[in-house]
Amino acid sequence: MTQCCINPSILSADFVNLEAELKRISNADAVHVDVMDNHFVPNLTIGLPVVQRIQAVSPVPLDAHLMIADADRWAPGFADAGLASVTFHAEAAIAPIKLARELRARGAKAGMALRPGTPVEPYLDMLSELDMLLIMTVEPGFGGQAFLDVTLPKIRRARNAIDGSGIGVAIQVDGGITEDTIARAAEAGANVFVAGSAVYGADDPAAAIDRLRQAGSETLRSAAE
Repeated sequence: MTQCCINPSILSADFVNLEAELKRISNADAVHVDVMDNHFVPNLTIGLPVVQRIQAVSPVPLDAHLMIADADRWAPGFADAGLASVTFHAEAAIAPIKLARELRARGAKAGMALRPGTPVEPYLDMLSELDMLLIMTVEPGFGGQAFLDVTLPKIRRARNAIDGSGIGVAIQVDGGITEDTIARAAEAGANVFVAGSAVYGADDPAAAIDRLRQAGSETLRSAAE
């Protein structure tokens, strides 16, 4: 069975107390760090210096999601910071294959993200260059949005292509993930789930992670039978 991974997004955390907030999700598979530049998306969050400090104190690996323009220029610096995974947007990369190879060469897993309206088909031939494909299930830029079911067919097409190729690429989904929607996304073929408000909006974020992991794992197990 494909492993179900839960990567909470600190976009919904208390930014004044990030170190303490990270400790509250120490049972997560990774910490999803949303980097936004107010150019590629209409929001501004944090940059590399803050990410480097998060990397230094996080109890679990960092999974950076770069919602920034000029990804070819800036993404490699996040790999150099020692992050486990760095994801750039296909829409913001001039040479995505070259960039993916550079991230891997610098020690990070290479991820590529697609907005909800970006088709997956033009990128299927480069799956072997990736460790993870992130299919956005909301429009990137802000947390707390509702899951877009219109993205489910794209997730299925991506999963079919990955399974058909025999390449071990993870499919991550980000946006509107709850105990309800995680089952729909997992059934479609996703196996890495980013959850922000569903985790940090709970009284016990660690327990929320366990519930999400259980719900996703049960669906993945049923799909494999």
